[in-house]
Amino acid sequence: MRVPTPNPPPGIIGHNRSMLTPSYAVFPPEGIMDSLLPGWPGCIIRFQASPHMGARFAQALAIIPAGCGSAGALDAGVQHFFYVQQGSLEVTVGGAVHSLPVGGYCYVPEGVPLSVRNAGSDEARAMWVRKRFQPAPGVAMPEPIIGHRDTAEREENGPRWRVLLLGTRRMAMDFEMNIMGYAPGAHFWCVETHVMEHGMVMLEGQCLQRLGREWHELWEGDFVWMGPYVPQQIYATGNANCEYMLYKDVNRDVAL
Repeated sequence: MRVPTPNPPPGIIGHNRSMLTPSYAVFPPEGIMDSLLPGWPGCIIRFQASPHMGARFAQALAIIPAGCGSAGALDAGVQHFFYVQQGSLEVTVGGAVHSLPVGGYCYVPEGVPLSVRNAGSDEARAMWVRKRFQPAPGVAMPEPIIGHRDTAEREENGPRWRVLLLGTRRMAMDFEMNIMGYAPGAHFWCVETHVMEHGMVMLEGQCLQRLGREWHELWEGDFVWMGPYVPQQIYATGNANCEYMLYKDVNRDVAL
């Protein structure tokens, strides 16, 4: 007698929230595979955005075990931004050593030597953004920046807030990094369509995000890439605050 095959469990046939289009992408963390790089012995890099998908920057999650880090200086031909999400990191910027706890961040312009090390006893995880600098006539090069989210400028607008980490209203910078926050039920006031592109990491909570004509449910750890002009809007759901880190290119003219 033939034994019937049991029904497959949910998800085994590929049901997931991942989406990649020419103008945007939604990547839950469980679907992003590990990369091992020569310049990061013992570390795992999980790439979220890169020029391969149409983005004009690269973004990744760096997983750095205790005692590990970059093998010497990182590429000084691009800008770097690190934001510590777990554990702690020690960064050497132009010869000066800085300790970054959770919520700490550093920006290093191109041409400045940078190395990264986990000097603690626990695994560290950090957001890592790289972008080639776009110079502007008459505008000086930016300087290195070391900071922490708790001491950064914060703007309140009722049930919405913004923590200004990097680049906001600084003409020398060609990109910003901000933490955006929404209380449950709050939403952005319009459907945005703008020339800037975004890299977005959900830090906590959940939301619905409109991308083009579709709404996508986002959870902690999800990554979203938004290309120029894609219609977008956020609506915070759930019972807790929603916060996400947002990359945005700014302060530069369009190429003709």
